[in-house]
Amino acid sequence: MLSESSYLTALYVYLGAAVAMLLYLGWWLTKYWRGGTVALLVLLAAALLLTPAYPREGATTFAPAVIVAGFQWATQGMAGAMHALRPLGAALALAVVLALLLRLTIFRRVS
Repeated sequence: MLSESSYLTALYVYLGAAVAMLLYLGWWLTKYWRGGTVALLVLLAAALLLTPAYPREGATTFAPAVIVAGFQWATQGMAGAMHALRPLGAALALAVVLALLLRLTIFRRVS
């Protein structure tokens, strides 16, 4: 088991790497696509990378929900993964709604 300080260090390293990857993804996609599409893809990637979930019942630490869902689905089936898939689905839905709002306000086309 990890101590509290090593858990926090691992969490900060993961969050830093995820944010750096999202910034790079946004920068790279702006070369090829419009702002609304880039916002959608970056927000969906952020939802996949940054949504937390408990690895199991009674756990006091978080893990990325996509990893928890993958391992639970592989070992226990769909019913075992539902506790991680629910917040992941909610985060993905929120990302789509937020990207739609950005597309209708900031990234709209002026005709």
